Amino acid sequence: MENIQAVAFFDLDGTLLDNKSQITPEITSAIQALKDNHVLPLIATGRTIVEIEQIMKVSGIDSAIVMNGQFIQVEGKKIYSDEFTYEECLKMYEHVKRLGHEISYYNDQQIWCSGHNEIVANAYAFIHSDVPVIDRSSLDGKTVNMMLVLSEDGDAHYLEHFPEMTFYRNGPYSIDTVRKGVSKGSGVQNLFKTLNLPKVPTFAFGDGINDLALFEACDNKIAMENARIELKERSSFITKKNTDGGIVHALKHFDLI
Repeated sequence: MENIQAVAFFDLDGTLLDNKSQITPEITSAIQALKDNHVLPLIATGRTIVEIEQIMKVSGIDSAIVMNGQFIQVEGKKIYSDEFTYEECLKMYEHVKRLGHEISYYNDQQIWCSGHNEIVANAYAFIHSDVPVIDRSSLDGKTVNMMLVLSEDGDAHYLEHFPEMTFYRNGPYSIDTVRKGVSKGSGVQNLFKTLNLPKVPTFAFGDGINDLALFEACDNKIAMENARIELKERSSFITKKNTDGGIVHALKHFDLI
């Protein structure tokens, strides 16, 4: 953490990962070069720590803003955690079941869900991840940082009945659910505030809607060629596709490696 010259935040799917949700050797080398140049790399993702442990190990990145800003880990240590109350979880569960959907619950240690169906299977296959175990026991006393509504519809219903929450639909089968005002961008702010980091240049790399707040919080906004048009319109630089060396190309463009 000493002598940090810049901080770089990387989204995963469609950005740091290839089309099989893997870290390539080129990415691993680039991350090591960043560290050698005193640039602190962090993963910024809607996923949680247990889902990305192998990605962190292979990439060499041990710091992350996960669950869209609800939890922050730096060099393997928890520095920030925003948690839902039992009452908030129960209310969401009741609405989810009313609409015939399922729900997954996340903290930094585990993921569990209310049931299995085709949409649940498709949601986790979409990100090349294992389907969570079913746990229908009481949520009382359990730590929940993020909820994932597993559905192909119902977005308007959740927006209407949960104004205190923010919803990110990042795929056809699921909706990330966090507290209102929480985002990858608020994660950046909480990172600097909690660690009292010096004012250094920040670089955001992303491709999806939940990266908009990350872009707003960072000085340099790098959109992948495969990014959503909304991200490209707000970018400082559009790099190549994630499957065409886009990360390395952008890091070299900004003289970070």
